[in-house]
Amino acid sequence: MGVYQMGVVEERFADIIWKSEPIASAELAKLAEQELGWKKSTTYTVLRRLCDKGIFQNVKTIVTSKISKEDLYSAQSETFVEERFGGSLPAFLNAFTMRKKLTPEEVAELRRMVDAYEEE
Repeated sequence: MGVYQMGVVEERFADIIWKSEPIASAELAKLAEQELGWKKSTTYTVLRRLCDKGIFQNVKTIVTSKISKEDLYSAQSETFVEERFGGSLPAFLNAFTMRKKLTPEEVAELRRMVDAYEEE
C-alpha cells in the first residue's frame, strides 16, 4: 500500500464520500456545496486529485473508494510511527503518554489488543 497524504480539507471531503458511497458525482457536488460551501468546479478538482492519489475512483459518474477510511488511516499511522519513531510503537506510546494520561478503559483496551495479538 502506498503512502497517502491528504490535507484537512481533503479529509473532510473524503469523509463525505466514505459516508455516502457509492454516490453520483453530481450528488457529491451538491453535498460538498451544502457541507463545505464549495462550487461544483472545486468539488471536481479535489475529487480528481484524490482519484489521482488512488484513494477514490469516479467510474461513469459514480464515485467509490479504492481504499477504506480505516485502511488509509492505518497506513498513515504506520508511516508516522516509522518516520518519527524509527518504527517503534513503544517509543510512540511513551511520547504520547508523556502529556496525555490514559484512562483505565484505554489501558484495558490496549491490554486486550496486545493479548489478541499474542494469541494470533
